[in-house]
This record gives sequence, C-alpha cells and structure tokens, in this order.
Amino acid sequence: MKPDDFEFARRLLKERSGLVVGEDKAYLLESRLMPVARKFGLSNLEELIQKARSAPTNDMLVDVTEAMTTNESFFFRDTKPFDLFKEHVLPHLLESRAGRKSFRIWCAAASSGQESYSLAIILKEEGAKLAGWRTELIGTDISNEILARAKEGRYSQFEVQRGMPIQLLVKYFEKDGEHWRIKDDIRNMVRYQFFNLLDEPKSLGNFDVVFCRNVLIYFDQPTKKAVLERIAALMPEDGLLFLGGAETVLGITDKFEPVPGQRGIYRLSGN
Repeated sequence: MKPDDFEFARRLLKERSGLVVGEDKAYLLESRLMPVARKFGLSNLEELIQKARSAPTNDMLVDVTEAMTTNESFFFRDTKPFDLFKEHVLPHLLESRAGRKSFRIWCAAASSGQESYSLAIILKEEGAKLAGWRTELIGTDISNEILARAKEGRYSQFEVQRGMPIQLLVKYFEKDGEHWRIKDDIRNMVRYQFFNLLDEPKSLGNFDVVFCRNVLIYFDQPTKKAVLERIAALMPEDGLLFLGGAETVLGITDKFEPVPGQRGIYRLSGN
C-alpha cells in the first residue's frame, strides 16, 4: 500500500471509529480490506482507496470501517470481572436499588454478544434474588454485521468452548446443527443496537453499570478521555465501570477512580 493511501485509510478509520492504526499494522489493513475491494468489484487496495477518496458510497465506508473494527470476543472473558460482578456488584445493586427494583447495564462494543450474554446468564442464575425486578441489558457496537450475529445468538463449537462452562452450555444453549444457539429466554434479556462510541450517548439513557472492556486500547489518549467522560455523564454517583485488564483511567481522566481491592472496576471520583 502506498504511504499516502495508508495515511488516508488511517485518517478515515480514526474519524469514523476512533481506531488508531499504527504504521506496523499496514499488513492488517491490506488483509482486511482486500475482501471489501473485491465486494465492490475493485481489483486492488489502490482502487478501493481511490474510490473512497473520490466517490465513496455510505455502504463502502461502512464496510471499510467494519472490516477493521470487528474484534473477537468470548464468553466470561478473563473470568475475574464476571466473578466480581456476581459476588460484589450485583449484591450492591440489590441493596442500593431495592426501592425501585430496577437497574440498567450497558455493554459498549458488545461485538458478537458473548459478554452481554454472559451477564444475562449470571442474572438468570441469580433469578431467585431478582424476582420482581426489572433489569435492562443493552449491547451496542459500531458494526451492524456483528450486531446481527449477536442478535442471532448462534455460535460455533469453538466459540462456546472459549469460556463457557459445560454445565451452563447444556443449560442455556440448544444444539443447532454443528452450532449452538442460546435459548430465547437468555437472548431476549439483551437488547442490541448500533452505536458509535465517538458519538454522544445520552440517547441511550442512564446506566448503573457499564462494561467497556478491551476497546479503549484501540483509541488515542484524547479519544479515550472523551469516551470515558461521556460514559461518566450517564452514571449515578455509585455507578461502576468495568475496563479490560490492559486498560485504566489513570492519567486519562479524573472522572473515575479505581475501586480499592477490585481490579478492573472504576467508580466516579469522590464517591
């Protein structure tokens, strides 16, 4: 890929998704964008970039963005955050929200749904404690293609083996040919919709808990700060934010601070 074409593609992705593509990732651009070029009847990346410069269609720009931002996910990823949610965060919500008997959770950058369905399964397992409660689980992503997969709730044997305990697989999934489909009662607990983290999220409403894991690592510092501060504006004083193991708020924003003794969880500062 020519240097000026690479720079154009980098700027396009940064503007549309916040994704920062380092110079050492040129190979990734080439491998992921060639199928997009072929889809639009173009023979190489040079033609795709030229088209994107001069007369892009919205479909083309969407496909270019989705090709670069579709990331893998798996059930109960890293385990510890989900243990913390079940053992510490959920009891806190049950106590602090007892008056209204409701709470809302946002899975930002939900990918193909494994994170949000993992949380739904935890809530289902704790169903006796949640009798009479209204819980909302919202999963958002920038990729319509990956959201369609999440809504379908259909996973390969390889995907369900990555983190899903066998007893929960048998309990909450049904065999569908060579795949596994999550049962409707779990699937219906999650609402998926398109959302770009670069946009203002107020239309999504307020959230008691936000999972924004393993996405900030793709952003530069100003973008991380802006995303975190927009999230903070949606949360009550005792709201909690989950980030990925390689992510932090330290040195980025003073809106959040770590929760002592609970790695990867952050609360609004001063609370």
